[in-house]
Amino acid sequence: MIIVIQRVKKARIINLKETEIQRGLVVLIAFENNDIEEKFQKVINKILNLRVFEDENKKINLSVKDINGEILLVPNFTLAGYLKGNRPSFDNAMSIERAREFFEKLKQEFLMSYSKIKFGKFQTYMELELINDGPFTLIYNL
Repeated sequence: MIIVIQRVKKARIINLKETEIQRGLVVLIAFENNDIEEKFQKVINKILNLRVFEDENKKINLSVKDINGEILLVPNFTLAGYLKGNRPSFDNAMSIERAREFFEKLKQEFLMSYSKIKFGKFQTYMELELINDGPFTLIYNL
């Protein structure tokens, strides 16, 4: 899995209803051929407990849970691409059918752990609008 985590003041998917979040995290995720479902809980725990928000002393010490923030989880197939010449290659990306299943299962597991989460739609063109806070962006390869 390749995951990009962005701290945001707010975000939304313009062309999908009910996807707007306020302060929290935008999480872009792509699945690769060798990914396994057993890693889902590790990913969820990492995202929920990642300390990327400032405390009262301006120290990066709080998680999205600590601030009661929101999460927008967006499938992003292109993260699995790598540059091979001038055209990206997606040979490492998981098949569409399997990746769709993975995303749906990850959504369900996330909802069991945290309620303040909204989702992008798999295999759909999305217009993502966000105000990046910092900017503060991390890449997590698992």
